[in-house]
Amino acid sequence: NPFLNFFLCLFAQHQEKFLHYGITSPISLAQAKEADLVLTHRLTEALKPYGVFEEELELQRRIHVLGKLNTLVKEWIRDVSETKNLPASVIETVGGKIFTFGSYRLGVHTKGADIDALCVAPRHVERTDFFSSFLDKLKEQEEVKDLRAVEEAFVPVIKLSFDSIEIDILFARLALQTIPENLDLRDDGLLKNLDIRCIRSLNGCRVTDEILHLVPNIENFRLTLRTIKLWAKRHNIYSNILGFLGGVSWAMLVARTCQLYPNAVASTLVHKFFLVFSKWEWPNPVLLKQPEDCNLNLPVWDPRVTPSDRYHLMPIITPAYPQQNSTYNVSASTRAVMVDEFKQGLAITDDILQSKAEWSKLFEAPNFFEKYKHYIVLLASAPTEKQHLEWVGLVESKIRILVGNLEKNEFITLAHVNPQSFPGPKESREKEEVSTMWVIGVIFKKMEASENLNVDLTIDIQSFTDTVYRQAMNSKMFEADMKIQAMHVKRRQLHQLLPNLVMPKRRKHSTEGLRQMNDSSLDLSLDSDNSMSVPSPTAMPATVPTSTPVKCGPLGPPPSPLAAAAGQPEAPAVKRPVVINCSVGLAVPRSMRTVCPRRCLLLKGKARWRQILRYQCTLFFCLPLSLSVCLLSLSASHFHNSCLKSVQIIFYTVYISTLVCLLLVLQPNYNLIILLFPQRMVSADLSDVPLLPANPIPVVKNSIKLRLSR
Repeated sequence: NPFLNFFLCLFAQHQEKFLHYGITSPISLAQAKEADLVLTHRLTEALKPYGVFEEELELQRRIHVLGKLNTLVKEWIRDVSETKNLPASVIETVGGKIFTFGSYRLGVHTKGADIDALCVAPRHVERTDFFSSFLDKLKEQEEVKDLRAVEEAFVPVIKLSFDSIEIDILFARLALQTIPENLDLRDDGLLKNLDIRCIRSLNGCRVTDEILHLVPNIENFRLTLRTIKLWAKRHNIYSNILGFLGGVSWAMLVARTCQLYPNAVASTLVHKFFLVFSKWEWPNPVLLKQPEDCNLNLPVWDPRVTPSDRYHLMPIITPAYPQQNSTYNVSASTRAVMVDEFKQGLAITDDILQSKAEWSKLFEAPNFFEKYKHYIVLLASAPTEKQHLEWVGLVESKIRILVGNLEKNEFITLAHVNPQSFPGPKESREKEEVSTMWVIGVIFKKMEASENLNVDLTIDIQSFTDTVYRQAMNSKMFEADMKIQAMHVKRRQLHQLLPNLVMPKRRKHSTEGLRQMNDSSLDLSLDSDNSMSVPSPTAMPATVPTSTPVKCGPLGPPPSPLAAAAGQPEAPAVKRPVVINCSVGLAVPRSMRTVCPRRCLLLKGKARWRQILRYQCTLFFCLPLSLSVCLLSLSASHFHNSCLKSVQIIFYTVYISTLVCLLLVLQPNYNLIILLFPQRMVSADLSDVPLLPANPIPVVKNSIKLRLSR
């Protein structure tokens, strides 16, 4: 019936007009105005200097490389099929294909970025074939460099450089006899009868394809995502491994914004992005579509079923089955930092839309090293470049544990790790060593008036190092001279450790080597810590005097306290001496304070000069007074004609005047005693410290104790 078809077409157009993406209806369906298009053009021009757009020639080279790789995969699968005696008719149609995912598949990759790829093979091709015969085939290619396989990883991968383009290749074997060219990986039925490693490998492609399928306008989505990713990197909040958001999480947030404003262009979407997520009520999850259950008994994110999911602070749920939270690494501190950046981004984009600022202001990098007063510097070092690469990767993957430990400390409000790492200083010129350094900004809780705060971070840091060493030994990666060191550094001292381009020197100081760290100084004359350096008592026998300087040396993983408590045998001890790291900022332990006068801690900075001024004023007041009393005493002595009596009067007068002077200076505390009469500690009472085990594993005790004053 033509009339029925006509009405059906009208109904379909009507339905399409009101079709919405996501789990809710749009916030606004407003079309873009001319001013919005102008702002979008300006945004595109502002992005170009940062290299977020790849030239057409480079893009064609990537396509050419992927084509070569796809051909290699097809040839390899045919070879494997022949060795397994498949019929010739099947071998010709067996197929095989390379899929891409990540930033390249989303169309937002930058210049020089790597490519995430997935090799999909039919059911008769095993994973062992991929890591053996396919790896050998890659070795035969002249364009392939830096080839390495990571078969034991959570998601097994082959890494290589193909014609100077970095590529990571995953592997998935489907339960299909052949792999067609038009295969759609979003089909949930493909997950049946697959092992968990193949499901994990497929997840990246499935999530990326779903995101592109769930946004109303792909071009607007891509330009918005390029903007947000650049902003996040410039503001040091782009790192999934350190507790911020990774590429797929930022993509899902931008995709949700596009769903809420389906007709908006990129300039409007950037502003709405900051508006939506600066006011988002976390931990309400961000969902691009309603979760579906495929009855495959795979674990999915569901706080109603899984108790651990209830503790996720910033859940962003992947749209493909099995749905997972892509931000499980986010902590209270990293979420607070990101929400604060969202609010600042909203204020800047408000000014941009009102023509009060340019887009370049959005990409201005804040100075992380001027933001906080206190910092924890983490240093990971290894003797060779190859060992260092593996060691740094492990340490970096566990830094979020250290941030979590610091957050649990009752005296710490926030711990903000900078995702950017820096080359660490060498311990000595003669010793070959490669090191990497991370910086964590720390905010301590505000203290009440006249309250001093003693903070001990030793347990928090030692728990982190225990975890790293334990995993290194379990994975058989640990080697001698792999070290982790942690120290407290104030803002004024950072320039001694960081490169000049990051933190220009304020004054002339020697920065060669780790002498500042090992001597627990870091030029403490510049800004002391109201404390003194003391080795950790649990890392040394009671006979060692604390005045003996102890230098850092090789270290190994510490003994597990859980294993010791359970009576389990420890890992074999490495025959190296026990060494102790005297970190900067160690406070005097309680057992040692009995040796010193009451509260005999060094003053610093302005407080020190105020106390000296107070002392001088009191001295100038008391000395004339005592001299006047002396003169009166002398006249009285002449009057009575008694020399002995006059000497006694003079002595007692000066003595009493001096006591009055000191009492006026040193009340209500005795901080000046150490300033006037320095005392050197010779020994400490360590009788309450347990003895070391018979064969301890060598370890650097990263002890950090602070005394904070108002």
